[in-house]
Amino acid sequence: MASPQTSELPPQHIDPTQAPVAFGSWAMPKLMLELQDADLFTRKRALAALCDLVHDNERAYEAILSGCMERLKILLQDEDVLVRIKTTEVLYALASHSLGRDAFLKFDIVGPLANLIEDPVNACRKNVHQVLSRISEFPSGAVFMVSMGLVPKLVLKVSDEEESIRASILSTLSCCVSVNALPALESDAVPVLRDQLSHASPDIRRAATSALVGLSVPADGKMKVCEENLLPILVKLLSDDDQGVVANAAGTIMNTAVITKGKTEALSAGAIAPLLQLVVSENTAVCANALRALTVLAEVPRARAQLLEHVPLLKTRLTHPVAIIQRAASTAYSVNVQCHVFGKPLGAANGLNQRSTAANTFSLSVTRHAEEECGCVLGSYLLNRSGVG
Repeated sequence: MASPQTSELPPQHIDPTQAPVAFGSWAMPKLMLELQDADLFTRKRALAALCDLVHDNERAYEAILSGCMERLKILLQDEDVLVRIKTTEVLYALASHSLGRDAFLKFDIVGPLANLIEDPVNACRKNVHQVLSRISEFPSGAVFMVSMGLVPKLVLKVSDEEESIRASILSTLSCCVSVNALPALESDAVPVLRDQLSHASPDIRRAATSALVGLSVPADGKMKVCEENLLPILVKLLSDDDQGVVANAAGTIMNTAVITKGKTEALSAGAIAPLLQLVVSENTAVCANALRALTVLAEVPRARAQLLEHVPLLKTRLTHPVAIIQRAASTAYSVNVQCHVFGKPLGAANGLNQRSTAANTFSLSVTRHAEEECGCVLGSYLLNRSGVG
């Protein structure tokens, strides 16, 4: 027989750590008020409820339009560690929306967020760097971070931070150097990244090589890569198991080989053979960057002689269904066909003059192609970041 006694247990399926959510349009205004409450437990419950709600796209937009970003900015400075952790979790979810990213910049959330990279709690720092990484994936966010001087701080944190967080820092750096590499170069980022290339984690290696692609675009970056003796390491990474690492290594070699010192060191490290193996790769970024690197290296006479035997291989890529590979293959093929023509014996009467003219013409042609392809290497770099291939 049923007992009329009321149970003292709380109702089922109700989380006591979350604030009750009001019905309909009252839900967000009520939570916004609770986020400002002086009682710590009330703020925690409101944050826990909000953290669940913002995973719904409609609720996320409703929260942003209700003014939650201003409340969350204040909570980033809360003395309670659980409040800071939950706040960064909510911000990470909101950063996946265009309206949320705009709000990050509009209300200057990045500044207070960046102050937490020194937080003593690992979980909080991990969330912070994940948010920064997500924001930096969009040009406006990366430009904002560079302008506020965040890059030198991130460079210093790479070596000191835990491995679980390091990949996010390197990813943020990679996006920042793609818009402006000078702050990272001035902070001696190249030696720091060099130490990460041999790391066991493929995520860390991929992010480090991705940052090197951007750093090797300016002339100072090319020289720094050579001075740090990075090219032999990058040539070894052409055989890495991770395709993202391989694509980024080939892109960095291509950028660095634009200068004479880069060509010499890349050839001394034996870059031709592994690059030729990558030409047949089905990964779009890997194949395109390998073809471009070979095009630049073809300016060196001994590299031209070595590539002459592989012109048929380059020709097979001319009919590739992907346009970016077709263009890279066309450039590499045309350069090496000229190499074949200019390498033929000439008449004894004016052979010396013709050889000199041919060599000069070929050198100018390769240099022109190299400059064109150097401007496009970041295209496949960004293509690789998006996971195409």
